[in-house]
Order: sequence, then structure tokens, then C-alpha cells
Amino acid sequence: MTAIRTNAPNLTTDRRVDPPRGDSPVVDQSKRDVKMSSTRKTALAAGVLFIITFVTSISAALLYLRLVDHANYIIGAGADKRIALGALLEMILIIANIGTAVVLFPILKRQNEGLALGYVTARLVECGFLAIGIVSLLAVVTLRQDVGGAGGSSVVMVGRSLVAIHKWTFLLGPGWVVGVGNGLLLGYLMYRSRLVPRAMAMLGLIGGPLIIASGTAVMFHAINANSKAQAIATIPEFLWELSLGIYLIVKGFKPSPILLDIEEIPNLGVDVASSPT
Repeated sequence: MTAIRTNAPNLTTDRRVDPPRGDSPVVDQSKRDVKMSSTRKTALAAGVLFIITFVTSISAALLYLRLVDHANYIIGAGADKRIALGALLEMILIIANIGTAVVLFPILKRQNEGLALGYVTARLVECGFLAIGIVSLLAVVTLRQDVGGAGGSSVVMVGRSLVAIHKWTFLLGPGWVVGVGNGLLLGYLMYRSRLVPRAMAMLGLIGGPLIIASGTAVMFHAINANSKAQAIATIPEFLWELSLGIYLIVKGFKPSPILLDIEEIPNLGVDVASSPT
């Protein structure tokens, strides 16, 4: 027979609560503090990584302008150190991109493991495109140093081809796959889990399809790359990622059921023990 004993306070004396008996599910407050601290650190790390992606991607794009906007860069004076620095920043960008997915995955998988894994995969695909773009521009630098003006028009054509590869990798990676990963998948997971304000997550759900649509329009020459139409389409996604990074740094995750573990269930003062009939 099962007997139920209630560890209730003594109402007639000093209102002390009897100490727990047997294997009662008592919560160690220090463990709960560690749990919350760990969750806060996860949010902080993710937020910092998102801000790093902004700083490195924008800085690298500015450093690359001397090359991508000048068709004859490969036979000119060049600015190789600027390109090398841009490539280094994009390598840091790749690390930060992957870092955001790796740091958030243990949290997001509690909401939907399949979609969380999809987010990680989308980040990896994006980084693959970025890596190809980096190699293409570094190849231009190498050709300029090894051949330069001696190559004539033929080397100029090769240089333009490599720059074109870089532009397409940017379109397909940050200009298309990001809409799937950071926009739709991350936006949906954050919206459903309520880890951030839902109005903020809606920016991702709106911005993701806009990124995909504008990137597709560029592919089919409906609009020009870097046109006003494409720039306007990127605004919600830009705001989503920037606000997410700042929010996670400043406030961390909002309280959510997916952050709770069975160990965090408080002791209800009920102890179940077996006794002979």
C-alpha cells in the first residue's frame, strides 16, 4: 500500500518546516542559480556574436570596394592589404556566423529540434558561399601580384570573372540563404518559444521572405543587384538581426517553458513512500 506523508509546517509551535525525507525532489537553490547564470551567458554569447557579424560584414564590404568597383584593379596599383584585411574580417564573420548557430542550438532544439538543426545547416551553407567569395577575391590579389599589367586584357577578364563569382556568392549567401536561416527559421523558433518579444521575432518572419524574394528577383534580372528595391527589402532582416543581438546582450532570454528543466520544479512538500499493508 502507498502512504502519502505531507511535510507541512507545525501550526501550533514555531512554524518550522520538517526537513525533506527520503528521496524527495528538493531543489538546490545554488543549482538553480547556476542554471539561470548559464542561460544568461548563452544569451550574452549569442548577442555578442550577432554584433560581431554586423561589424565584420560591413567593414569587409567597405574594404572590398576598391576591388569590386574597379574593373581594372588587377592591372592597377591595387590595395592588396585592404583586400587581405577584408578577407580576414570575413573569416571572423564565418566563425561568428557558425558560433551563433552552435550557441543557440541547445536552446532552440527544445522548441523544435528539426528546425533548430535546419538553422545550423543554413548558417553552414551561408558560410560556404562566403568562403568561396573570399577565395575569389584573394585569387584576384594573387594574379595582380604575379602577372599584373603584363597579362593585358586576358588577365583583366579573369579578374572580372573572379569578382563576378564573389558578387554571386554574396547574393546567394547573405542575399538569399540568410532569409531562410536567420529570417524564417530563427524568427519562427524565437516567435514560438517567446525567448524574445514576439513583435521583434516578427521582423524575422517578414524580413526572411523579403530577402528571398529580392534575391530571386536579382537572379532573374527583375531588379538590379544593390538597387533601392533590394536595399528596402533588406531593412526588416537588418533590424531583426541587429535588435536580436542588442536584446540578448542587454536583457537575455525572456522566461520561457523551454528553459525549464525537471530539476527546477520546486518541492511541493509531498513525499511518497511505500509501507507494508
